Amino acid sequence: MTGTTTRIAPLQKKDAPAEAHKVFDFWGEQERWENGSATHISMTLAHHPDLALAYYNFGKHVMVNSTLPLRPRELLTLRASYLLKGDYEWHYHVGYALNLGMSLEEIAAICTGPDAPSWNEEDRAVLRATDEFINGARLSDETWATLGKYFSQKQMMDLLFTIGNYVMLTGALNSFGVQLEKHADKIGYDLKTASGKTPAPALKPNEK
Repeated sequence: MTGTTTRIAPLQKKDAPAEAHKVFDFWGEQERWENGSATHISMTLAHHPDLALAYYNFGKHVMVNSTLPLRPRELLTLRASYLLKGDYEWHYHVGYALNLGMSLEEIAAICTGPDAPSWNEEDRAVLRATDEFINGARLSDETWATLGKYFSQKQMMDLLFTIGNYVMLTGALNSFGVQLEKHADKIGYDLKTASGKTPAPALKPNEK
């Protein structure tokens, strides 16, 4: 991402081995059989189909089948992306958060973190859990107890594994040097796009 050259270039469809087609097919994108995936992340991971499919099955749980409600999922994903400077995930999840009804002001407060005055107790606990997980690999007793007021045990397990997912994914994408697609109007951490337009809501790969 920022300051990183591309180390593993997206796979070209013409060079793709047969097993890579399972990667292109995973999210059900249109024209995947003719052109491969439209995303640089899938075309990069397609260099290693076994790894890509194993990760995507886990990622589908995190993104689609998780017991954790959508709002805290986006809060922690954006906070992790901001802390780890995950430009790729930040760009897309800003759109997903807007699609959930979050405001640009709320998303801007994610950059400030759990101490921003606008958060309620639940949102603050989710953001603090993200900070503690990333900075110390352990949640404090206080944060754990606060989360327990709002989430079931399964939801808290999903919450932690979702944070861990984005730590792993961001580290991989940043280290591979995966860049945003050419058509993307990059959204910065100041919530300004490269073209100067206001960021718009966006659908996830599994949404219509």
